[in-house]
Amino acid sequence: MPELPEVQALANFLADRAVGTAVRGVDVCAFSVLKTAAPPISELVGQKVEQVGRAGKHLIIRCGELRLVIHLSRAGWLRWIRETPERPPKPGRGPLALRVRCGGERESFELTEAGTQKRLAVWVVRDEADVPSVAKLGPDALDLDEAGLAGILAGTTARIKNVLVDQHLIAGIGNAYSDEILFAAKISPFSPSDKTDPGQLFPALRGVLLEAVERAVGQEAALLKAEKREGMRVHGRTGEPCSACGDVVREVSFADRSWQYCATCQTGGHVLADRRMSRLLK
Repeated sequence: MPELPEVQALANFLADRAVGTAVRGVDVCAFSVLKTAAPPISELVGQKVEQVGRAGKHLIIRCGELRLVIHLSRAGWLRWIRETPERPPKPGRGPLALRVRCGGERESFELTEAGTQKRLAVWVVRDEADVPSVAKLGPDALDLDEAGLAGILAGTTARIKNVLVDQHLIAGIGNAYSDEILFAAKISPFSPSDKTDPGQLFPALRGVLLEAVERAVGQEAALLKAEKREGMRVHGRTGEPCSACGDVVREVSFADRSWQYCATCQTGGHVLADRRMSRLLK
């Protein structure tokens, strides 16, 4: 799933190519992607792209009085097309969900989604706050200071891993960067939030995200996934040696996702239980 650094990079990438140009056409290839009917998406045609920004993990494209809000979810992506075919794409064929013709004469950007679970979402609204998932976002992860983080941690006894990925509490962090933040902070993902030291967590949160943003911004959209994987120290590295201590990187598996961590660096050598148990295994 694209998280704060990749979404920020995609926003910058798209702004460099689309801002100042008019939307020449919109091709909807997967009608399930549209979560709003009014205003119709056709009203984007003729509007000038004025700004591309981000709210949490949402892309927000301002076109005149309208906002095109995009959430790429787990398997969605954005790609830039320099030579767009003249013929509109046929709905329901392949991963293409939406094409927006803007930029140069033959250019456009496309939203694609791999797999069978279709969660890519697009809204056309007059105010991004009209999108429920935007309206409910907590403070952006990069807007938090240590005191703000401390207040969030003190307000819940949930596992710190769950708090970091809860968009209602902190916006922008997902499964991968929460693993990286907790590894950098040397904190167990199972640590209760109200027992977690914000002074230990905050520098790691800021450092991991800012470093990732610095790596991502300026990259071509097509390169961002590889750049993200390359920068990971524990996430997605199950079975590999920990880069800090040499111990093996371990995993906690769930039905649809997994967490990675280093037992030596983060849990005092204890191996974390999976979802079927709630205690630490010795």
